[in-house]
Amino acid sequence: MSRTVPVIAGCLITAALLSGCTETKPSRPSFYNSMARPDASIDQQSAASMLSLYRKNNGLGPLTPDPELTAIAKSQAVAMAKAGSVSASLGADQKLTARMASIGEPGTAAVENVSGGYRTLAEAFSGWRESPKHNAVMLDKTGTRFGLATAYSSTAKHKVFWSLIVAAPKP
Repeated sequence: MSRTVPVIAGCLITAALLSGCTETKPSRPSFYNSMARPDASIDQQSAASMLSLYRKNNGLGPLTPDPELTAIAKSQAVAMAKAGSVSASLGADQKLTARMASIGEPGTAAVENVSGGYRTLAEAFSGWRESPKHNAVMLDKTGTRFGLATAYSSTAKHKVFWSLIVAAPKP
């Protein structure tokens, strides 16, 4: 029995040392995930962190994900993907005012970015940041919440269509 304790102790120490030798591959941030597939979905918390940090760096408050805004952003992205064009966002039923009214917020201040072609959230964010009109949406002073969605079309030139809605607080 006196030899068993040192052997077990030695095994435990060896196991502990070896466990520190295993290399774990760091996980890739979700904002680099490709949205160029039918089952892709945005990590809303990662998007909230990215947008909120950017806004904080520009003297603005954070944005929180809003499921209703995300649903109407999704309808916009799907409409563009079906049409294979960002211009589908100009249809009467896809106007932001109509979609805001559809969720019971006809008078709420809201702005939207629509675009096509970006494969990842990181690409979309960078592109929007470099475009004065898109950047103004991300930095909307009245914004406190957002909805962000994509839709994929295998036949469209741009493949991935995006909609970001930034809105004031619910009335």
